Amino acid sequence: MASRKTNPPWTWFVLLLAWLVMVAAIMLPGAFTTSFAAIGLVGSVIAAVHHAEVVAYRVGEPFGTLVLAVAVTVIEVALIVSVMLSGAGKEALPRDTVFAAIMICCNGIVGLCLLMGGMRHYEQGFQIQGASAALAVLCALSVLSMVLPSYAITVPGPGLSNSQLVFAGIVSLVLYLVFVFVQTIRHRDYFLAESDDEEGHAVPPSGRNALASLGLLIAALIAVVGLAKILSPVVEEGVDRMGAPAAVVGIVIAMLVLLPEGFAALRNARANRLQNSLNLALGSALASIGLTIPTVAVVSMLIGQPIHLGLQPKEIVLLALTLIVGVITLGTGRTTLLQGVVHLAIFAAFLFFAVVP
Repeated sequence: MASRKTNPPWTWFVLLLAWLVMVAAIMLPGAFTTSFAAIGLVGSVIAAVHHAEVVAYRVGEPFGTLVLAVAVTVIEVALIVSVMLSGAGKEALPRDTVFAAIMICCNGIVGLCLLMGGMRHYEQGFQIQGASAALAVLCALSVLSMVLPSYAITVPGPGLSNSQLVFAGIVSLVLYLVFVFVQTIRHRDYFLAESDDEEGHAVPPSGRNALASLGLLIAALIAVVGLAKILSPVVEEGVDRMGAPAAVVGIVIAMLVLLPEGFAALRNARANRLQNSLNLALGSALASIGLTIPTVAVVSMLIGQPIHLGLQPKEIVLLALTLIVGVITLGTGRTTLLQGVVHLAIFAAFLFFAVVP
């Protein structure tokens, strides 16, 4: 049987157009090129999802979902650092971005996957051990990095001293690296689907095709972030006209950056591969904290710019609700559309109270 995961010409063509649009928007900024940036963003997302699936099918799970989650997060971190280096007034940017990523992954993406999978397949199963491990690390990472700073008293406000930043960065990185070790080596079977689907009998793509897809995946993700940054002034202007808080800008940008992971997770849920969807969603939330906090801590100390990591009471309540509901809904190994609706309700509350605080 021939491989079903190849690199058709349209993936190269769409990606080339996206890069041309991105370069044109940078060289000739204006409403005309910006409008095409939105089209280029959609094309980049579609191309990224395709190439991520090629890589995933070649290396197997959970390595495939890990590649996409880490790649998106690394580029997202680079975007955050570049904005931090652009000037003052960005103290809350890492916190807002990471919190938005957690809510999008754990409620938006997970909720849509459970809803779509439940509507199409009625009931879906996954490995409880893998979900429990991810949620345990997510609870520790989020509370230590984003809740505890709100109660520390060495530095006034939601910030941390340099020694506290070093501690938070080391703990975040160690927890994430240990989770990746468990996910990919020590207990890999916890993160694998219980049964193979029809694709398990198809011939995997060749190593050459997989390497080409890996390079094209990175190029597509760079295009996604670049086009999202080009569209950010339009988003900021729209938010200002709405009279919404500045944190809404971070939410919109996080949504744009996480589009490839969201589409890939939804496609897996629709194909009754919920385990892969959860690997993507929860893995992305973990990577967002575990890689962002150490990086911004180092940058903050190097450039002498303070950062605010502690969440406000409203966000702490939403985070606690997300973690508690996640433990309950993913604690049985079986899900229906009801769990999806619950997560989407929390996500809707997050969006509503971000716009109407």
